[in-house]
Formats: sequence, structure tokens, C-alpha cells
Amino acid sequence: MCRSIKTLRPPTTPEVTDEDIRAAALQYVRKVSGFRAPAAHNREVFDHAVDAVTAATRELLDNLQVRGGAPRPGALPPRQEAS
Repeated sequence: MCRSIKTLRPPTTPEVTDEDIRAAALQYVRKVSGFRAPAAHNREVFDHAVDAVTAATRELLDNLQVRGGAPRPGALPPRQEAS
């Protein structure tokens, strides 16, 4: 577990900034890769991974439904299960 990554979903963190999400993504990539800062020859793939995790985290947070809470503005409609 990456202990420095804080919970970003409401109501734990009502206001989540893009900086919060990117910082969490960076910590995740650092933990998984084992590198605090990549060597020059790994910089591009490291940065790409941070961008991908940032985007996935933003999508997740935008579409999570918290029980008893209203959907976030711009959230996707709930998925319908195929029968």
C-alpha cells in the first residue's frame, strides 16, 4: 500500500484537484516501478504511465457513486447490466 496516497473520493475529500490526482498517480507509479525518479532512458515511459494513471483515476472519481450522495456533475450514467 502506498501510504502517502490519500483517499480522493467524497465525502473523505470533498474537493479534489487535478494536482491531487496527479500526485497520487506519481506515487503509484513510483511504488510500482521502484524508482523515485527514473533514469533519462526511462523518463518517457515513466511520464506516460503517470499520465495514464492520472486519466484512469479522474475517470474513476468522476463516475463513482457514493451511497446517499448525488452524482457528480458530468458523471456518466450508471451502466446497465446485460441480461
